[in-house]
Amino acid sequence: MNATPISTDEKAIDELLTRGVSEVIVKDDLHKKLLSGRQLRVKLGIDPTSPDLHLGRAVPLLKLRDFQNLGHQVVFIVGDFTAVIGDTSDKEAERPMLAKEVIEKNKEHYFEQAGKILDLSRVEMRYNSEWLSPLTYREIGEHADLFSVADFIARENIAKRLTAGKRVSLRELLYPLMQGYDSVMVEADVELGGTDQKFNVLAGRPLQQHFNQEPQNVVLGPLIDGLDGAKMSSSRGNTIALTAEPSYMYGQVMSMNDALVVNYFEVCTRLPMSEVEEIKNALAGGALHPKDAKMRLAREIVAMYHRKEAAQKAEEDWTKTFSEGGVPESVDQMSIQRGGTYAMALESLGESKSELRRLAEAGAISEVSGEKIIDLNKSIERDIVLRIGKHRFLKIVVK
Repeated sequence: MNATPISTDEKAIDELLTRGVSEVIVKDDLHKKLLSGRQLRVKLGIDPTSPDLHLGRAVPLLKLRDFQNLGHQVVFIVGDFTAVIGDTSDKEAERPMLAKEVIEKNKEHYFEQAGKILDLSRVEMRYNSEWLSPLTYREIGEHADLFSVADFIARENIAKRLTAGKRVSLRELLYPLMQGYDSVMVEADVELGGTDQKFNVLAGRPLQQHFNQEPQNVVLGPLIDGLDGAKMSSSRGNTIALTAEPSYMYGQVMSMNDALVVNYFEVCTRLPMSEVEEIKNALAGGALHPKDAKMRLAREIVAMYHRKEAAQKAEEDWTKTFSEGGVPESVDQMSIQRGGTYAMALESLGESKSELRRLAEAGAISEVSGEKIIDLNKSIERDIVLRIGKHRFLKIVVK
């Protein structure tokens, strides 16, 4: 049982319901509950569709921490069963079913990664396979009877796919039922999610009423853009992973569009909103250069997931690399037998052959001297430091 006292501080509650929040359902009701002093059960589920949590996933996790800081019981669900079905809320095409072994591997470190944000000693951690796997056809039919096909196909992305003649599988109709049943099983008072999840999180309300529970309130947060300007998504590869090394994470933040900075300060950090407003106004008035604002943002984000000292070191590395034309002191390093190829060395970074080929063809792999590496099958005969993209380096030592 969570022994933390419940805070009813109105200023903190107001910020909880506004900072990085797109919509609250039902806001007045939730506001009253938060002021009542009653401990609420606040649920967030994330499917392990990739091995790493990223800043897009961190947005609702930070909101979950805000509830935790007020003393409420947070419930973090890793959707190891919902991941099999696959949520297509933000997809323009059907999402393929994931193999069980892929899900098992992906979920290995999810709770550990969430611990970079949450106090895990006060988190109820669950896998939804616990209650979804044993369901019978009769029970699923009972749940499905609460919804109509018209409800499902009215969703914007589903309607678009049907209009375009794209396939929508019956399997996809099951996903909202499953997510809604999660709320029943953990008796959620509040569920968090992104705006693309609205249909799924609302599914919990009629299911809870069916099982004689009070319907949960819902807090929806915004979706953030990734490094390429599109919605941050593991499938697009435009993410900033919570597990990224400090210097790499810092460099990724520095590489993103200037226009994203203020939004990232609001939803991806917990810098006081008064300071965020000062940064916003200084940027708008020309008193603050976008580069300096971005460096502040990069420091804040790296410090959140590592340490302040690591953030400072990452900034020194970035400054040395990009302002002074040098190479960071701490870079990835590997040994290779003389005659080994660039492809063999670069694959040690975890990149696929197709991605390495794309980078090479784009001229994004080079020696630090500036000479581009186009032929990845070329052999390496001497020690060398490579630059991959804008902010990654690899030191290759020939044995």
